Amino acid sequence: MLVEFSIIPIGTGESLGDAIAGVLKLVDESMLPYKANAMGTVIEGSWDDCMGLIKKCHEEVMKTAPRLVSNISIDLRPGKPQDRLNEKLKSIEKRLGKKLKG
Repeated sequence: MLVEFSIIPIGTGESLGDAIAGVLKLVDESMLPYKANAMGTVIEGSWDDCMGLIKKCHEEVMKTAPRLVSNISIDLRPGKPQDRLNEKLKSIEKRLGKKLKG
């Protein structure tokens, strides 16, 4: 399963860097495959592992923010092998005949 999520703290000012760093520290420590980007993070794992990690990330952000907004997008495709995080992009690159930026 692939899950893309972003957590936006509200009521902490304009800079989100500290909150994002705290979230990405948890993501990195989780040992789940992930890719961070400028607008969110994609993780790969079981339902319980992904949702458990996102819950921990919410709890981390709530330590310093009175409110937060989250966006979560789930790609659930049972029976597909792991490493979809990389394989989905490779499939598109193959169709395009070139490597994409990023």
